[in-house]
Amino acid sequence: MSSERPRTQLYLMALVVFWALVYGGSLFQPALLDDADSVHAEAAKEMLARHDWVTLYVNGIRYLEKAPLMYWGMAASFKMFGFRDWAARLPLALGVLGLILAVFGFGRRHFGETSGFYSALAAGFAFGPYLFTRFLIPDVFVALWLVLALDFFLRTLDEPHPSLANCWGLGAACALNVLTKGLIGLIFPLAAIGLFLLLTGNLKHLLRMRILSSTAVFLAIAAPWHILAGLRNPTQGNVRGFFWFYLVNEHFLRFLGRRLPRDYGTVPLALFWGLILVWLFPWTSFLPQALGRVALFRPREAARTPAGRAALVLFFASLFIVFFFSFSTRQEYYVIPALPPLALLVGDWLAEERRAPSESALHRSALISARVLGVIGAAAGAAALFIAARVPSAPPGADIAELLRAAPRESAQYALSLGHFLDLNLRVMGLFRGQLVLFGLALLLGSVLHWFFRARRKPALGNVTLAAMTGFLLLAVHQGLVGFSPMLTSKQLADAIQRVYKAGDIIEINGEFEGASTLTYYTGVPSRILNGRSANLWYGSQFPDAPQIFDDNTAFQKL
Repeated sequence: MSSERPRTQLYLMALVVFWALVYGGSLFQPALLDDADSVHAEAAKEMLARHDWVTLYVNGIRYLEKAPLMYWGMAASFKMFGFRDWAARLPLALGVLGLILAVFGFGRRHFGETSGFYSALAAGFAFGPYLFTRFLIPDVFVALWLVLALDFFLRTLDEPHPSLANCWGLGAACALNVLTKGLIGLIFPLAAIGLFLLLTGNLKHLLRMRILSSTAVFLAIAAPWHILAGLRNPTQGNVRGFFWFYLVNEHFLRFLGRRLPRDYGTVPLALFWGLILVWLFPWTSFLPQALGRVALFRPREAARTPAGRAALVLFFASLFIVFFFSFSTRQEYYVIPALPPLALLVGDWLAEERRAPSESALHRSALISARVLGVIGAAAGAAALFIAARVPSAPPGADIAELLRAAPRESAQYALSLGHFLDLNLRVMGLFRGQLVLFGLALLLGSVLHWFFRARRKPALGNVTLAAMTGFLLLAVHQGLVGFSPMLTSKQLADAIQRVYKAGDIIEINGEFEGASTLTYYTGVPSRILNGRSANLWYGSQFPDAPQIFDDNTAFQKL
């Protein structure tokens, strides 16, 4: 125990320092972006202004489609630190830190110390978790509560009589997940647990899990907000209230692709599946081996050991999440909660490989993965360096908007949350030469060095190399986002408006509010909306007490 404690502290210190460099270092730039980023920050801002912690409002309009937990966190951060961009991002960054520590604890408890460390690196510093915490969406919190829920469940299997702490912990984690993103916060862990107990022939374990008191804990945490939101937002005339819109429309009809308003796209299924490999990069190199190690066809035998039980539960969790969104509307980031379970499986495999004899099949398998990654990484890195060397320099003071070739607003590419980045072309790459060089060098050197260390039977150095490579890649991604952000935010326009704004002036957004939502956030002035009564504000605008801020061309002429 005494020898393990210093190593635990070393691993934790390394993870926290890496988090501080990668996530803490990106809190301050860029400005908040239009659409989800500033819409969600504005909801938290208005929560404070109205002293209403139950009903969300955006631009003075009810915003009933989201669960409240992320907004509570942002509002608390604003209360403590003021309305600063980094304060809006801080709860999400802390959520990532919580996820990293939760994955480390899970891996350490059920697989071993080194497994937990590698798993935490993969879960916190892969491409997907980083990319989809660049704007304010709650999916990393969904992943955090899911990991904790599965951890509490697995602990009950280790006890002859499951303790109140673990059973109630499971109920609390599920409740917090429901308050984060609705019913999937309950469905995902229960599906994984149910599949595990069914296939291992251990359904009787449910009788030992203190279901009544655990359900009471769940309801005590999750129910009050739902009840209050329903009471404060009842059906009014032809406008059905909170329960219909939030539960029926935003859950069941969204899953069936019949949600109102029908103003959303969905990612093609093959792309959704394929991007899982990108979101877990570079650790996807070892995903086939990790999945192959799960005793899927011998579940009862696997369930005899803590590691076998954990592997099965993690596999079922990730499988169900991917399966669930394969039959519903989906965005690229919906798969984020499946990544930590996969990262834990990969981390356990990497730790097992590190312990194996130098001539074992595990090392040979890892070397194959290292070769594939080395070839792909070297080719992609060299391509990035070639582009950086050949693209013409952008003229001094060049406007990125003039160099891009943006698709029409209704283009299908914008159904993707990262669709605007498909507007990039060689003409604009001169503005990103530094980022391309950093990205190319990191990918080329990192993948080749990783291959070198694997070939020398030094897997620990290889894994550290991958982690370091990822850190530099994510830095390049962040700097690229900062450079591209003028295309994604109206902050510069908001600053210009503030310099000339006088009381009584009108700010009018042409089109949907989300297209320039940073104007409202940064100016602090509610915007009128021209020909844009749709998207997130559509339903709230139907309530009788909604402010009359929507104009058509005729009304606009009369202003």
